[in-house]
Amino acid sequence: MAISVFDMFTIGIGPSSSHTVGPMRAAKRFAEGLDQRGLLERTERVKAELYGSLGATGKGHGSDRAVLLGLEGEAPESVDVDQIPARMAQIESEQRLRLAGLKHVPFTAEDLVFQRRKSLPGHPNGMRFSALDAAGEVLRERIFYSVGGGFVVDDAAADEDRIVEDTTALPHPFDSGKQLLAQCKESGLRISSLMLENEQAWRPKADVLAGLDAIWAAMEGCIARGCEREGILPGGLKVKRRAASLHRKLRSDAGSGSDPLHAMDWVDLWALAVNEENAAGGRVVTAPTNGAAGIIPAVLTYYTRFAPNADQDGARRFLLTAAAIGIIFKQRASISGAEVGCQGEVGVACSMAAAGLTEVMGGTAEQVECAAEIGMEHNLGLTCDPVGGLVQVPCIERNAMGAVKAINASRLALRGDGNQKVSLDQVIETMRQTGADMKKKYKETARGGLAVNIIEC
Repeated sequence: MAISVFDMFTIGIGPSSSHTVGPMRAAKRFAEGLDQRGLLERTERVKAELYGSLGATGKGHGSDRAVLLGLEGEAPESVDVDQIPARMAQIESEQRLRLAGLKHVPFTAEDLVFQRRKSLPGHPNGMRFSALDAAGEVLRERIFYSVGGGFVVDDAAADEDRIVEDTTALPHPFDSGKQLLAQCKESGLRISSLMLENEQAWRPKADVLAGLDAIWAAMEGCIARGCEREGILPGGLKVKRRAASLHRKLRSDAGSGSDPLHAMDWVDLWALAVNEENAAGGRVVTAPTNGAAGIIPAVLTYYTRFAPNADQDGARRFLLTAAAIGIIFKQRASISGAEVGCQGEVGVACSMAAAGLTEVMGGTAEQVECAAEIGMEHNLGLTCDPVGGLVQVPCIERNAMGAVKAINASRLALRGDGNQKVSLDQVIETMRQTGADMKKKYKETARGGLAVNIIEC
């Protein structure tokens, strides 16, 4: 399976890539499939069922809103986030939606079912969509799985509109850390340069660079919005936004020059700002998930603000290198909190950020791999236990901690020669095994850990 940097980094909406972005894409695909097959005119009602982790914590993650918007033909990359509350209110009051943006059909709360105790066999994040005719007969039914990072797969192996793997031939293919290092050695390329050549299998170099700039601009925009907005985050936990207040304090801190760790306060701020925006359902970059969306922007901003020779090309190389590491995790393990816990989200983002920073700070390919390994090794076993099923506690602060940890992992790797006792591939396999052994209640179900030991309201 060929995976692009633009699969690992996508512009979407909060609060969750697996519970918001993925379901919206799946619902949109289902609605468009009805139109493509000539079934839209015969469709008089649609039904959506969410299973497993989606059923257990979907409401807290905005899965209901995502499904409705997707059925109306919206995509997470382009939906107007400011109009979502009004559109949800309209659907509720009129008890109908505009299927695929083309035809009004009735839709009530009974048509969206959260199966809190049932799962589908393919993945913990399962969805079933059904289209019914006037007699109540099923015209078409599809099952989709949201497998993390906004990626969606289906079980329609024989369907003509099934989701298929990308089989694009890359000039430097790899699916492990060992293969990545071997490709770098054989080609004489740095990891970022190797990734840039791979990306050109899909699109011209100018388009790749423009796309990377757009991703970085979206990250910067998210940080800026998060540093300005105040108030209480939605969802009922009454979590107060802190980034704006912290931003004011840091800007007015006259004695910061004497504090050797002052830069870490800024890293905390940038991570908090992004994940508060994510928790509010704002525009974010999935990196590689929404729950971990603040780590890479915070570490990349640390590079651009504090590294003496930082430039636009460095930001591009950072993203390319980070994506290379994320691709290996995606192929060999998982980036889904519902499948392996938060080690697959914050842990992977920390690993990716550590690798990206090491690359732009002049590290060798071996040092990059070492930084990525350190970033994950010390996130092994991290559970996904969101209080109230919301991407707020402990998720927002966890991004700040993950960003600082990524910077430290990079510094450790840069002080060494790239040779470590544990390889990146070994730690990825350990993460996969740990996720498989982890009890279900610690994997995005809100039935274990902090989720049951904190009073919600």
